[in-house]
Amino acid sequence: KSPATHWPAARILGALDDALLTKNIGRALGKELRAMNIDLCFAPVLDVDTNPANPVIGDRSFSSNPGQVSKHAIAFYQGLKEASIAGCGKHFPGHGDTHLDSHFALPHVDHEFERIEQIEWAPFKKAVGAGFEAIMSAHVVLECIDTKHPATLSHKVLQHLRKDIGFDGILFSDDLDMKALADHYAAQDIAQLGIDAGIDCFLACK
Repeated sequence: KSPATHWPAARILGALDDALLTKNIGRALGKELRAMNIDLCFAPVLDVDTNPANPVIGDRSFSSNPGQVSKHAIAFYQGLKEASIAGCGKHFPGHGDTHLDSHFALPHVDHEFERIEQIEWAPFKKAVGAGFEAIMSAHVVLECIDTKHPATLSHKVLQHLRKDIGFDGILFSDDLDMKALADHYAAQDIAQLGIDAGIDCFLACK
């Protein structure tokens, strides 16, 4: 796709490593959203692209380096803010190193907790420090914390976002129609487990 007619992929912005450009892209997108009376953007992606075979994140991530992801995600968020748009960082606890796409299957992340803290959670910590109003959960099983439920339905996982990372904003679920949830849970169980986990707003995109 030509960058003259399409928004650059996050990976391109991360590679160019011009935080002002990333911020300007966020502001321009925010102005377009504001013109349509939209005040919340489900971006930027805070996932760290550490798995080249990942079928779902890829160039939606700014970088394979958590510092670069943090830098450009915050710049993009600041651009949105200048256009009076709230940002939403996604997808906690990190979807950057999975072999499955949660739109079609239930991914598992099997790293040790120390690795998760250092890599996957680093951009979320920076985003919370920068004042992000909203975070979106991921339908991924984080095995070092909860082997039974994906993060969207796991109080054990989401309490780390609230208590350890200190996020006190709005917590959105990813789309409930995605097969990572829809193929494994009944609607009423998704609702109950999600509420118990701490989800504030559920997205049902279809």
